[in-house]
Amino acid sequence: MSGPAFAVADPKEMLANPQQEARAEAIGSQLRCLVCQNESIEDSNADLAKDLRAIVRQRVVEGASDQQVMDWMVARYGEFVRLRPPLMASTALLWATPGLGLLLGGLAAWWGRRRAIEVGGPAPLTSAEQARLRELTGAP
Repeated sequence: MSGPAFAVADPKEMLANPQQEARAEAIGSQLRCLVCQNESIEDSNADLAKDLRAIVRQRVVEGASDQQVMDWMVARYGEFVRLRPPLMASTALLWATPGLGLLLGGLAAWWGRRRAIEVGGPAPLTSAEQARLRELTGAP
C-alpha cells in the first residue's frame, strides 16, 4: 500500500507541485549515482546524488522536458550517468561483455575437455613412483 522509499529525506528538496515532483523522481530514478554507481540518484544518500537531484528539480521547474533533462545530464556526465544506457556503437561492448564472457568461458571449457580426451588422461606411474607411493602411504 505504500510507494517506494526514496532518499529525498529533506522536505526542502521536494517540489511543491506534485506533478513536477513525480516527474523529477521519475527522471532521477533513471540516473545513476556517480558515487554509489549501483543506485539511482533518488535512492542514494550521497552528497553528489543530492546535488544531482537538485539540478533535476531545478530544470523541471524551469520547464525542461524529461528528454531535455536527460540530454543535459548525459552531455555533462556521459552515457555512464544513465542506469540503462541505450545500445549504441559506443556502448555495444558494455552490453556484449556478459555474453562474450559466457562464450569465452564455454569455449575454454570445451577446449580443455577436448584436450583431456585427446591426451587420454595422466600417464601411469613408473615402478619407482609406485614404490615411493607405497612408502609414503604405508601401503603394502
